[in-house]
Amino acid sequence: MSTIWIVMPILIVLMFLLGIDVNKKAFTDIAHHPKAVLWGMIGQIIILPVIAFLTAWLLKLPPVYFMGLVLVACCPGGSSSNVFSMLAKGDIALSVTLTALSSIITLFTLPLIMESVAAVVSDMSGVSIELPVGKLLVQNIVLLFAPLLAGSMFKHFCPTASVKVRKVLGKMAFPALMILAAVFFLQYRKEIAENFASLGLSVAMLILMAMACSSCISRIGRFSDAVRRTIVIEVGMQNAAQAIAIASSPFIFNSGEMALPAICYALMMNVILLTYVYFIRRKHI
Repeated sequence: MSTIWIVMPILIVLMFLLGIDVNKKAFTDIAHHPKAVLWGMIGQIIILPVIAFLTAWLLKLPPVYFMGLVLVACCPGGSSSNVFSMLAKGDIALSVTLTALSSIITLFTLPLIMESVAAVVSDMSGVSIELPVGKLLVQNIVLLFAPLLAGSMFKHFCPTASVKVRKVLGKMAFPALMILAAVFFLQYRKEIAENFASLGLSVAMLILMAMACSSCISRIGRFSDAVRRTIVIEVGMQNAAQAIAIASSPFIFNSGEMALPAICYALMMNVILLTYVYFIRRKHI
């Protein structure tokens, strides 16, 4: 069985879960805290893809991994970021707002950025890379926006039931993402082992530089510690499941190899950010 049929249900469940978390307050917070939301979006939508591109270029990654690394950076914040923000004593309302907003904005920015990067990588490597922008947009709407909207509507019309569903899905989300990464890891273990030096280094650089840059812009914005920690987590934790779905989708790239950076990212992201949360909590004991 193709692993894409494992990826898609997990991604749909994660987006449905995010939809349950989203409420009117998540978007009214944009008006109340526009500066924090703006800087958070700049970090995710602009700075992160730039870091990924420069990292892939400096390390001279092969075209398929170059595209895969930038693809991860173009995806929205992961739904687990809300839990990490809570553990790090961050601003949970801001975390939900940034995750929801980035999930909507990247529906349109992801195809545009990836199309531009595909053209650049093609010119640099001489390898022809075509991105079916229309199919990518449709897939994003079906896999991301539709379940996000469904979760929000479910919460609106069935508030009591949504609380129970939220508890169940909330416990399943993180293990599901790890199972997804493990399945891909086992399937492509030979390729990962052969390219671990470049893949591991590029992914680690992406995460650490993203966290460092987001911390810097948060300090420039003179935000509170809670807001700064939230922005660091949101920029450092992307939706790896979406990147895997796009890379491996038979309608888009149909490339398991392109999904490898996202698989490594899913594993290393949690290790690095859990370490970050550990030191934050230890500091505040």
